[in-house]
Amino acid sequence: MRLFVDVAGIVLLVAVIALVPTVLPAGELSSSSHYSLLEPIRSGNLTVFPVVSNKSFDTGDFITLDEGIRSGDVVVTEAGQARGLIRRHSKNPDVMPPIREAEVNRLVLVNNSKRPLLLLAGEVVTGGKQDRVIGKDRIVPPESDPVDLSVFCVEPGRWVAANGKADFSAGRAGGVMGGIVASPSVRGSAMAAKNQQQVWNEVGKAKEAMSEAVTVEAGVPMAEVSSTTSYARVMENKDVQKQVDSVAVPVQRDYESVIHQLRDKNAVGIVVAVNGEVVWADIFASTQLLQKYWPKLVRSYATEAVITRAKAAQVSSKEAQKFLDTLEARHETSDIEPGVYRQTEISGDGFKVFELMSLLPKTGFPVHIAKMAD
Repeated sequence: MRLFVDVAGIVLLVAVIALVPTVLPAGELSSSSHYSLLEPIRSGNLTVFPVVSNKSFDTGDFITLDEGIRSGDVVVTEAGQARGLIRRHSKNPDVMPPIREAEVNRLVLVNNSKRPLLLLAGEVVTGGKQDRVIGKDRIVPPESDPVDLSVFCVEPGRWVAANGKADFSAGRAGGVMGGIVASPSVRGSAMAAKNQQQVWNEVGKAKEAMSEAVTVEAGVPMAEVSSTTSYARVMENKDVQKQVDSVAVPVQRDYESVIHQLRDKNAVGIVVAVNGEVVWADIFASTQLLQKYWPKLVRSYATEAVITRAKAAQVSSKEAQKFLDTLEARHETSDIEPGVYRQTEISGDGFKVFELMSLLPKTGFPVHIAKMAD
């Protein structure tokens, strides 16, 4: 059962970047005072600020989508294939989900693992009748029956199973096991606008800008990039990967060096700036979770830098900290799955925040927080 809470009007100053091991009332988020920024890492027009915390939580039980798909414990498919997705050893094997036609904005997932599954908005799954991007953060409990996923198409123009296969896999780009997180512009349109046309618009802009960037670099038109409708296929193109690598690799190298030296400071997140403007922040409950997502997050940030190529303006640590700390809300909504998770969305002046709180036994802390400039 889902409960929806809508709180409008003026709200007391709230903050979302602290990890407090208690379940807060719906709409109440915690203070950012436990977080500080390390020195920025710059690569061209991309700047990232590692975020460290004096608190951390045990997230060892959570698996990621990439881990689940690789192990075979997590299966994603079209809604019309749900009958074949009853989980192994179901407590109620006689209850079959209704068969229906496949839908653009709906997929079905089963978590056969004995561990809870963490899904991040912006993760791209490829296959089925078209590639999709996950529309919101959520937790899927262990050994779940089929659950509906809210997704958005990132491959307009195809509506047929690729190679005759209905199942999905995690996208893969740049040799990264764990594949693709969409760029913040595409990711943000799915999370905040929740509108398929706006997602398609952002995919189109990203594809066009990437084609132009690669054409300028290579000196020849990029027919493969401009002709495909698949966001994932664009990101898997070797010339596109080369462009993204030129920005991502220096950041990856410097970041890993910093974290190796300062691991005991609990690096848990990143504040991201492109062209001198802070655009995004990702905060996790632990260094362990950040490390799992970091390889594909850094490529997501680098992609945004490539497709918005401009003069590499500088952004200060003070500006990045202000972005992290500014959290006075105008509007809040909460989506609750009792005993599993609560997702709270906060809208403020020029920003949106999305907090995923785990309500599973022995948790009660925010697993992931995303903040975007609006």
